[in-house]
Amino acid sequence: MAVPTLTLTDRGHETQFATNHLGHFALALALRDALAAPGSARIVAVSSSGHQNSPAVFDDLHYASRPYDPFGAYGQSKTANILFAVEATRRWATDGITANALMPGGIATNLQRHLGPDYITEADERFRRAGSALKTIEQGAATSVLLATSPLLDGIGGRYFEDCNQAPTISRRGEAGIGGVAPYALDPANAERLWNLSLRLIA
Repeated sequence: MAVPTLTLTDRGHETQFATNHLGHFALALALRDALAAPGSARIVAVSSSGHQNSPAVFDDLHYASRPYDPFGAYGQSKTANILFAVEATRRWATDGITANALMPGGIATNLQRHLGPDYITEADERFRRAGSALKTIEQGAATSVLLATSPLLDGIGGRYFEDCNQAPTISRRGEAGIGGVAPYALDPANAERLWNLSLRLIA
């Protein structure tokens, strides 16, 4: 999360995008036949409200010609998680495979190791001002467990959840406190474009 300097993989992919999206994308493709076999399977993609920091910048995903922004890069990778859920559901729902994305909530973990010793305290204050609070690990896992197991979500996919509910679509950051999902993250054209580009990037 928010790696402070631009770091590329040996294939030239920005590290947060490669770690948070391309690796999971490749894994899902490799597991597709196994997921289809039972006729009902779910993929749960852990995204973040950080997706509101950036859409997928298709013309420069890896910061070759624009200034690197640690939170922008993180946000782009989390937008990619949501777009993956949208397109995986469109492509695979007829095989009984659905995918949803979620925001687990703010949780103090090693994920924030690049952000300095005061980040968690400051984040907790921001959450409280927005009418929320940092979560325990167990609370943070609740939405993932819901998406993976609830019979209420049988056959439901391509959506974004937070606090065990489907999130509202927002037109601008902060409209729903720290929550909500940006329209660009649910856009079917963006989802298809990212899928096709990702296929080329992992080839």
